[in-house]
Amino acid sequence: MPKLTANLSMLFTELPFMARFSAADQAGFRGVEYLFPYEENALDIASELEKHQLQQVLFNLPAGDWGKGDRGIAVDPDRVEEFRQGIPVAIAYAKVLGCHQLNCLAGIVPSGVTHEAAEATFIANLQFAADALEAEGITLLIEAINTRDIPGFFLTTTTQAQHIRKAVGSPNLFIQYDIYHMQIMEGDIARTMQENVKDIRHIQLADNPGRHEPGTGEINYHYLFTCIDDMEYDGWVGCEYKPKRSTQVGLTWLNDYDVNKEQ
Repeated sequence: MPKLTANLSMLFTELPFMARFSAADQAGFRGVEYLFPYEENALDIASELEKHQLQQVLFNLPAGDWGKGDRGIAVDPDRVEEFRQGIPVAIAYAKVLGCHQLNCLAGIVPSGVTHEAAEATFIANLQFAADALEAEGITLLIEAINTRDIPGFFLTTTTQAQHIRKAVGSPNLFIQYDIYHMQIMEGDIARTMQENVKDIRHIQLADNPGRHEPGTGEINYHYLFTCIDDMEYDGWVGCEYKPKRSTQVGLTWLNDYDVNKEQ
């Protein structure tokens, strides 16, 4: 059965960030993830992880100024140095937190930048990041995201992600597969995961439409969880959804599915 992480950027948001680790523990989760840790002291986060016996599963490389609309900077030819300066910062946090996977958000293609220039920049940045992370025993992931929620985002399908992986040519670059985003962009979720499972190192979930908990939309999670078991995927599945009500009320969906928060 899939083992679940609590995405603390979306769940338990009724609480301050540092209080969400305790809430995840009390809800039965054994793994956590979130967008970014960089506004907090790494040692403080590590203390919460240890106190609540939680595994830090994933977070993103620095992705520019989120509040000003950045959604990653890895495809921006004018911000290559900024991207590269973020790598040792992410590594330092990952080592303190015991996190062995980091995700790179490609970002929105800047105005005036061609697809070809964005792709070349992305490939070069990923080559740099994959090598730096590999030296520290950390896996690099890339994630395709839908252009309805983030118009202009560069990486949008699994096929494109595989193209980028091949161009980068690193054995340390894998896929983060987000079911919600890919339901919107490509559909055919079960078959796509089955065909690419050897290259998928993390999965995230939410239902569509609305990006709420499973059971609130069109995605057949009963079937998908069975497929994930059958394909012998042994990674984590991140609960990266927006609860329709409070997080705790929303977690009742777990009663209807054969999933496991406690591995």
